[in-house]
Amino acid sequence: MGKIYFENSIYTFEHIRQGLWKERDLYFHQALTFAQQWLLGQESFEIGTSGSTGKPKNIQIQRAHMKASALATKEYFRIEYSSKILCCLNTWMIAGKMMIVRGLEWDAEIYLIKPVANPLQEAWLPLDLAFAAMVPMQVQACLDQENSLNKLKQIENLIIGGAPSSGALIEELKANQINAFQTFGMTETVSHIALANISEEALLYKTLPGVEIGTDEQSRLWLKGPMTGFRTIQSNDIVDILNPGQFHWLGRADFVINSGGVKVYPEIVEDKIQGIVFEHFGSTNYFISALPDAKLGQKVILIVEGESPNVSFEGLTESMKRVVNRYHLPKEVIFLPKFVYTASGKIKRTETIKLLK
Repeated sequence: MGKIYFENSIYTFEHIRQGLWKERDLYFHQALTFAQQWLLGQESFEIGTSGSTGKPKNIQIQRAHMKASALATKEYFRIEYSSKILCCLNTWMIAGKMMIVRGLEWDAEIYLIKPVANPLQEAWLPLDLAFAAMVPMQVQACLDQENSLNKLKQIENLIIGGAPSSGALIEELKANQINAFQTFGMTETVSHIALANISEEALLYKTLPGVEIGTDEQSRLWLKGPMTGFRTIQSNDIVDILNPGQFHWLGRADFVINSGGVKVYPEIVEDKIQGIVFEHFGSTNYFISALPDAKLGQKVILIVEGESPNVSFEGLTESMKRVVNRYHLPKEVIFLPKFVYTASGKIKRTETIKLLK
């Protein structure tokens, strides 16, 4: 029989089914209430979306689809029943809820941690975790602390989602030989539908068992599988499909820039210039966007969070020319004191750009 561990308490799945737990804080109550609903056979669940590309909203997700997603992940990683897994994500969102579902369906030992920056700092966590999910910010915090890094290295399978991992983070994971995977998915697809092994040369996404993919006339990915009830979901992600089960992610269609007839994918440029941005402006948040331009239609710009330092734009451009095609170079750098973020920490690009007006 599986169990949920929280701080100094242990609850069997039967305890949770019967509601035999003492009230603690909101996070604990929310997680165990959801677990109880699952164990009692509830058929649909209200899930909140992040709002990174639009207004946050609540949608209904079916039990059968969540169960299919958990099974597909188990098959992909060959997770054994009764394994130890870590849930350190917001259990109101799909990523956190699916960690609970996986644990319940895998009859696992679930170690429940509040979604803090460094979830591995808790001394009571075991070292032999078979599976864990984190956002990039959490992974970086674990890498930066020696004790947490040692624990991170011992996680058998780590999935990273919520936002793309930076090139620097990927290189650090490789250097420490951590078995990590970047996820691709959305709330509507019940968590991830594809995974890219961080250790590979380029992020090549491989679909979960049973998932079918294709693209529309704008190269935007569509998909269907057991976790969507085999209903086709149209995404707004531009991809390059290599074969029926593998693809490269290029970026969001919402953000593609057409500068003088040249398509610029901001996320790809951002990844390439990270080291240069940090060298000139320090470790700060930034993104590539565009402004209207009479000659080009749209001109590429770099938006940086923080105050403007005394940095030569010409020197910055010369550095970027080493890693970026000249047609993709930012024509201007703009500084904003503070970006707009979602509750899960993603930059809300559209809302942030409005601050320029």
